[in-house]
Amino acid sequence: MSNRNEIGTLLLRVVLGIVFLAHGASKFQGGIGNTVGWFESIGIPGFLAYAVGTIEVVGGIALILGIGTRVVSVLLGIIMLGAIFTVNLPAGFLNGYVLDLVLLVLAVHMVLNGSKLLSLGQVVFKGKD
Repeated sequence: MSNRNEIGTLLLRVVLGIVFLAHGASKFQGGIGNTVGWFESIGIPGFLAYAVGTIEVVGGIALILGIGTRVVSVLLGIIMLGAIFTVNLPAGFLNGYVLDLVLLVLAVHMVLNGSKLLSLGQVVFKGKD
């Protein structure tokens, strides 16, 4: 991958991490119970709110640092598929799932390409990220 592509992928990885960190943190603000209740109100088991919130927070931090980029991106992609098909699809493209689709595509890009530039995973795991 050329240096320009690496820089672009770094930017995508960091922004994806920031977005998921913010979304995950918002699930815990004011108590995760609100998110649990919302999950249950739309027919999703409430305990999944803990899993989703934790994956988003920890995964967001991991992406920002460049640790486990591909594995984290798979998990975040699964969350986005869930959000699209269980919540946002009925609202249509612009008012529903457009952001989730963009985040899903970014996650798929990270799975396919990884991100080595300024990646802590490159240092710690000797080029496995």
